[in-house]
Amino acid sequence: MIKDNQKAFNRLHIIADGLFVLLSYLVAYMLRFRWLNMEKAGNYTIELYARFLYVLLPAYLLVYWVCGLYAPKRSKGLFGELWALLKANIIGGGAFIGMLFLFKMDLSRVFLAIFFTTNLVLEGLFRVLVRKLLEHFRRKGKNLKHVLIVGYSRAAEAYVDRILANPQWGYYIHGILDDKMAVGTRYKKVSVVGTMEQLSSFLKEHDFDEIAIALAIEEYGKLEQLVAKCEYTGVHTKFIPDYNHIVPTVPYIEDLEGLPVVNIRKVPLSNIMNRFVKRTMDIVVALLALAVFLIPMK
Repeated sequence: MIKDNQKAFNRLHIIADGLFVLLSYLVAYMLRFRWLNMEKAGNYTIELYARFLYVLLPAYLLVYWVCGLYAPKRSKGLFGELWALLKANIIGGGAFIGMLFLFKMDLSRVFLAIFFTTNLVLEGLFRVLVRKLLEHFRRKGKNLKHVLIVGYSRAAEAYVDRILANPQWGYYIHGILDDKMAVGTRYKKVSVVGTMEQLSSFLKEHDFDEIAIALAIEEYGKLEQLVAKCEYTGVHTKFIPDYNHIVPTVPYIEDLEGLPVVNIRKVPLSNIMNRFVKRTMDIVVALLALAVFLIPMK
């Protein structure tokens, strides 16, 4: 159910973003040439300006997708989402101005400034409103993601701590399956409800949205079998490693020709995508600054 809801929500989000781009574009034109009486439109009719939307609209939505604005954000912070929105608008706006400069197309700098500012403000307010509404519903017990934890470990306790401390994320933990702890053992509000051997039966009897495997490090030999059971039913599965007490920093996983490699120290610019984004941002900002001074003022 959550998967279907997420797909429908993403489609609505894309439609809303497209409408905000169109609305911001229209508002910028009306402010620039009509409402503020800054200057008559002359030959720069709304029909002429609207032609640029054939490029601008799909490009903006593509940049939003690349920047992760349509990825699930249930457990991500508002600041991170707004920062991604700002980056997406800088990249999209800068690329659009760069295109105008490259092909010697003539648009008002004031119009562009109003459009970029209006779109950023409207998109930001919309995301804040949506997030607050979802958090309200989740605190009321709606739009919940139902989770079963497999394995009792320090990682499992840390996972439970974070879920219970953030009810706005909308996670409901049904219990823990573990071979060492007796059934009925409780950690805070979460109980051990069975053994790992019962995982298949739990998956058949319940419609879980997510399985969180949090084995103790000495039990990793069971991991392959547990993952196979989860994969057989198609349920979304997370693995929560039990090495936080060993690894002092925040690690990240690197794909080495299909082999996952855990890096102990995270150096942001060692990641290819991060380097690409930084390089793109450098070019876009340079083009933006150059184009702002070279596009005729109208």
